[in-house]
This record gives sequence, structure tokens and C-alpha cells, in this order.
Amino acid sequence: MNSLGISVCILLVSVFISSVSQIMLKKAANKTYTNRIREYANPLVVTAYALFFCSVLLTMAALRKVPLSMSPILESTGYIFVSILGYIFLKERFGKKKLLGLALILVGIAVFSM
Repeated sequence: MNSLGISVCILLVSVFISSVSQIMLKKAANKTYTNRIREYANPLVVTAYALFFCSVLLTMAALRKVPLSMSPILESTGYIFVSILGYIFLKERFGKKKLLGLALILVGIAVFSM
């Protein structure tokens, strides 16, 4: 695998990590806390923000090789990751509009890849 391929994989991993972090924050937001400090300084929230920070570092490293024209296409996979993770961990359902939107994202990625 060449350096561009590795950088693309790093960017996709970064987007996945960011998606996991978003799900963690949503899980934390659904809980009730005794005070404001516990709401923001609990292990779930702190870990989620640490993952966001790691995601930013990976994205910066990947964008050294990935062309900027390709970056938005790869970043759009985050919508797919969040939807799938939300279905698995938050029991969110796929409506017709969400499925149509995800299909359009996949078509866009496929068209760009050609």
C-alpha cells in the first residue's frame, strides 16, 4: 500500500473515532447527573473528548498526503458511521429519509471514486 492509501486509511480511522466519540457524548447526555461538574467531568465525557483530540491529530497527519478534494468525501463517511453506531448502541431506527440520505452519501462516494 502506498503512502496515499495509508493516509486515506488513517483519515477513515479518524472519522470512525470521531463517530464513536459522538455516540459516547450522546450516551452521556441521556444520563441524569447530580450537578454540573459531574455532567461534564465524568469518564464517558472525558474519554469522548480525548478521542476527539486523537481524531484531530490523526486527521492532521492524514491531510499531509490526502488531497483536499478527497477529504470531504472521506469525511462524509462519518454520517454512515454515526448512523450505524446509533442503531447499535442507541437503538435509533432508520427511517425512509435517513436511508435515502445514507444511500445518496454512498452514491456520492462511489461516483467520486470512479
